[in-house]
Order: sequence, then C-alpha cells, then structure tokens
Amino acid sequence: MQKVKLEITGIAYSQTQSGSYVLTLLEVAGKRKLPIVIGGFEAQAIAVELEKMVPSRPLTHDLFKSFCKSFGVEVKEILIYKFHEGVFYSKLICEKDGQQSEIDSRTSDAIAIGVRFNAPIYTLGKILDEVGGAENATDDSFDFDEEEEDDHAFSAEGNEWKDVNLEELSKQLTEAIENEDYELASKIRDEIKQRS
Repeated sequence: MQKVKLEITGIAYSQTQSGSYVLTLLEVAGKRKLPIVIGGFEAQAIAVELEKMVPSRPLTHDLFKSFCKSFGVEVKEILIYKFHEGVFYSKLICEKDGQQSEIDSRTSDAIAIGVRFNAPIYTLGKILDEVGGAENATDDSFDFDEEEEDDHAFSAEGNEWKDVNLEELSKQLTEAIENEDYELASKIRDEIKQRS
C-alpha cells in the first residue's frame, strides 16, 4: 500500500452540481490532482479553518476537535483509501496513549477535521492513478495563497463594496462572522485584502 501525501490547493464552486464545491488536492511530490465534490457546509468549514477565521460559536468540526482534545485523542492523519462508483472513502487515523485507531468518515468531514489538527492528508497511489490525472482537476480553483480569486469561488458578483470604506467593511466582516455567514465573511475579507 503506497501512500501519497496531498495538499489542499483550492476550493471552487461546482459548475455542474448546484450548491456543491470542488475541493482540489494536489500530490505533494508530483502533478496529479484529486478533485472531490463536497457540500457547501463542509467547504465553508474547511475554508474557515484555512483562512483562520474565528466563528462566534464553534462549528461541528470545532466541537469534534474540542471533544478529542478533552479526552486526549489526536488526529494523526487523514487517509483517502478507496474510490468506488464515484465516491471517495476516508478514515481518520487517531491516537490516544500511543494506541492508534481508525474511524471511517466522509472525505469532506475527515478533511475539515484534519485541517483543525494540522494532520497530513494521504491517499493511495492506485487512487491517484485512477482519478488523479492533472487533466481531471478543475481550472476554477480558489488558491488560498494568491491574492486574486476566481469568479466562481467565494467571490461577489461584481463589486458591491466599491463605495464602502474600510472601517465599514471591517464592521460588516465582524457581523458576518457573528452571524456565522462564513461565505459572506470570506468575500468581505477578500475585498479588504485587495485594498491593502
């Protein structure tokens, strides 16, 4: 079983499945990409953690992390171990007192939890061989390292904030986070970044 390390390179709105997002994972030591369709809630949960936003109340995945920490459980890695009939199967590799256990999980939840533990993400070489060609990845991914984002990934249509000053934008950002509207918070944050 050859494990291959992956990194998250983007989250983009799905052009084919309404209300869904495409999470793109890239092979660390190669060029193969693994595009995974996930729900909007999970996409937001992953983006919130990657962008280091602080919600006013814990999200479900934050609660899972707090629960694990309270009982001395660490999530050591995420393993995407199977691809069958268009569905990825994953598990959390956990450790408590030096003893490892594996917990079956939806891939989107496993990754949302894994990023909270800074756990590495792996898949098997055979899965990348089957699904991970560079041509299978979406071109409209949102790259968390770039300042400019694609129109299809957490971006406002047009620029509804062009006449809003930075102080008001900061206030709107705080309100969006308090209201747990993380998609809006992400858009406002990006507008603030563009002006800096």
